[in-house]
Amino acid sequence: MVTPKIVVVGSCNMDIYSWTDHLPEPGETVIGDRYWQVMGGKGANQAVAACLQGAQVSMVGRVGNDLFGQNMLETLSGYGVDASHVRVDEQVGSGIALVVVDKKPENIIVVVPGTNMCIEPADIDEADACIHAADVLLAQMEIPLPAIERAFDVAHQGKAVCVLNPAPARPIPDKIYQKIDLITPNQNEAKVLTGITAETIEGAEAAGKALIERGVPAVIITLGAQGALLVLPKETHHLEGMRILDALDTTGAGDAFMGGLAVSLACGKSLLKAICFANIVGALSTRKRGAMPSMPSQVEVEVYIREHHLSELVD
Repeated sequence: MVTPKIVVVGSCNMDIYSWTDHLPEPGETVIGDRYWQVMGGKGANQAVAACLQGAQVSMVGRVGNDLFGQNMLETLSGYGVDASHVRVDEQVGSGIALVVVDKKPENIIVVVPGTNMCIEPADIDEADACIHAADVLLAQMEIPLPAIERAFDVAHQGKAVCVLNPAPARPIPDKIYQKIDLITPNQNEAKVLTGITAETIEGAEAAGKALIERGVPAVIITLGAQGALLVLPKETHHLEGMRILDALDTTGAGDAFMGGLAVSLACGKSLLKAICFANIVGALSTRKRGAMPSMPSQVEVEVYIREHHLSELVD
């Protein structure tokens, strides 16, 4: 079997979590009882998720010339992701996210994008040979839109399917919509992009059709526990989510879904089968805490598929 090739163009962050009894008020200092430092960023999370499902994954992005940047490069390589196209920026620090969680649990988050917002079309051009050889190019929106547009242009010179996970959502120019093969917003992102409330299946379908009208040939709107909705120009399919009884934490489930989706598409599976596979990968990630550390292995997914007799849905 040929190993699927995926290129992820996206963000790398260092996430620093701390836990307190209550969130601080303005001007208040609170004492935390523990902290946790772990690599994140939607790009890196999705790259790792895909790599753990057996794909050959290359990451295109930037980190700073600092301890966080070095740690992130080592983390990506440790998971098996090719980080040779992650540029070390000498001028700007690595992206970080500061997360404070109380006992309710509620949280406050401060994200400093750092080098992620320095990614430019030239970074894409330096990875053009890698992108030309890819089966799938996967991008998110924690990086500048000109870099995403250039990535899609280069990918279309080869054979890659161009997938955009529009998170966090912000307005997208029409010229970029027309370069996307598949867009995958969640319900909130679909509303931001279209102005249509997508809390119900009917609303999600309407939002999906609005995106189709902008030139995207296929839309997947993720619905959390309700699964996902596939909207095509002439048909719509609702695929139920997988129920995990021992779920602990949904953090990163969306990124796990995207990694699984990219791998299945890169293997030549249909959109329906790819969504079913992605639903499984996303659901299994909820068994562990955190984002990147929760991404399931290929063996875990294969065992779950076999034990629950789901082969016909994904193969």
